[in-house]
Amino acid sequence: MSRALKPVSAGSPAVILAAYQQGAATRLTLQNMETTNLGNLNGMGEFGPRPLDGATAIITGASRGIGRAIALRLASDGAHVVVNYRSNAEAAQATVSTIESHGGLATPLQGDVSSSEDVERLFDDAEKINGGVDILVANAGLVVLAPLGELDEADVDRMIATNLKGTFLVMRQAARRLRDGGRVIAISGEATRSAPAGFGAAAGTKAAVEAMAVALSKEVGPRRITVNSVLPGVTPPERITPQMQPHVDAVVAATPLGRAGTPHDIADVVGFLASDDARWITGQTIVATGGAV
Repeated sequence: MSRALKPVSAGSPAVILAAYQQGAATRLTLQNMETTNLGNLNGMGEFGPRPLDGATAIITGASRGIGRAIALRLASDGAHVVVNYRSNAEAAQATVSTIESHGGLATPLQGDVSSSEDVERLFDDAEKINGGVDILVANAGLVVLAPLGELDEADVDRMIATNLKGTFLVMRQAARRLRDGGRVIAISGEATRSAPAGFGAAAGTKAAVEAMAVALSKEVGPRRITVNSVLPGVTPPERITPQMQPHVDAVVAATPLGRAGTPHDIADVVGFLASDDARWITGQTIVATGGAV
């Protein structure tokens, strides 16, 4: 996954800037699904291979939201993306189709991260694509909002199964099977820092994810595998429930940049951590909240 850059034939700042802007435009086209035709993404860029050419990346919960944006970003950087989903095959296929229509590589693979059998099969199938797996993005998550005194035990069990056990299961397979020099990136949440009312149980499960990531970074570090967490700020889904709206409004009001996050804000952080540029960063939680926490 090393990024071998070729020298620019004409070394003026204008030429370098133009080449950089061309690469950025390619990524933005894939991420934002613009109609501008920038050609097939399966080629060499102005500076050489794209950062993730030849890599296979598994993104759990990749059919919608932040997971979908991460899939688009890593595909635009050259990875063959495994779009994992639990039940929404249609949304997963739509993500794959978007990537393929822009010349990227993607495969939809069903699997429930809370099932050890499903997770093992997910890695088995992903390894068949390119002989191994290089990147895991543990994104699948579930949030049920309610004060602790009113939260149903069954909902807590569901959050633990997806957020905590599910992340453990995919991290365990990554520890056993990722190729040397790989990347593990876990998606956490700003509630682990702000702990707003109603988020107690969800924040607890995500805080455990961050702790697991730090421990795993020490266990796989000798193999040059980095493990980090990304802590998104408020990144509203397509539909904001009335229950969530007051929290979204409060966080946006406290954010120096004056807006909520977007899935692509988070995807770009993940894209950096997945690249060779982040080779010296491990065991960290990258806070991407627009300054809110």
